[in-house]
Amino acid sequence: MEPAEWRELLAHGELEVLGRMPWSSNATFLVNVEASGVETRGIYKPGRGERPLWDFPEAIYRREVAAYEFAVALGLELVPETIVRESAIYGEGSLQRYIDADFEEQYFTMLDDPANAETLRVIAAFDVVANNADRKGGHLLKDGDGHIWGIDHGLCFHQETKLRTVMWDFAAEPIPVVVTEWLGRLRKDRARYLAGLIDPDEIDAILRRAERLVGIGTFPAPRDDHRAYPWPLV
Repeated sequence: MEPAEWRELLAHGELEVLGRMPWSSNATFLVNVEASGVETRGIYKPGRGERPLWDFPEAIYRREVAAYEFAVALGLELVPETIVRESAIYGEGSLQRYIDADFEEQYFTMLDDPANAETLRVIAAFDVVANNADRKGGHLLKDGDGHIWGIDHGLCFHQETKLRTVMWDFAAEPIPVVVTEWLGRLRKDRARYLAGLIDPDEIDAILRRAERLVGIGTFPAPRDDHRAYPWPLV
């Protein structure tokens, strides 16, 4: 289906909880979503199931939605369709289309395939600008068509520098032309579509990070004074 059709199904379909996703720090549920004989699976993250964080405000599920909207605005088919589902089984939360992936594949295996080179660099640049504080290797999925998706973006968009990622292999490389093009789109639209999902100061910080990346022209390297890698790595 088209993205708008997926979002419509996620917004209005009847939800049935199939189970809780293992190894998740917050309550994360695999659900079936059905409407008018059409169904799919989804990942549901209710706000009431979040553990409080000292450095991020509550309702981090809204950042999952912000990451989807951000990617769409940049012209990137990177984040599966994600919405705020107001009426849901355990209360308001994010609902994302489930990606049926080969779970043997993750960043470290994808890195060995030259066919993934540009896509991985685009994702790395996305994470820099979105300030992703938790890009583990297993947060990249490859579907049956070979398309690479990024998931788990709840710890993005903080105004303070918090980039924690396994994707440092491109440090000091020039950013690809395609990244420069979508950064240009960001400078034009000023990320106004993220209002209501993240704070205005965080939107301003996105723009500053984008300007910095364009100005430097290369991928950053991990800093000695900053915890640059997530744990676990996958």
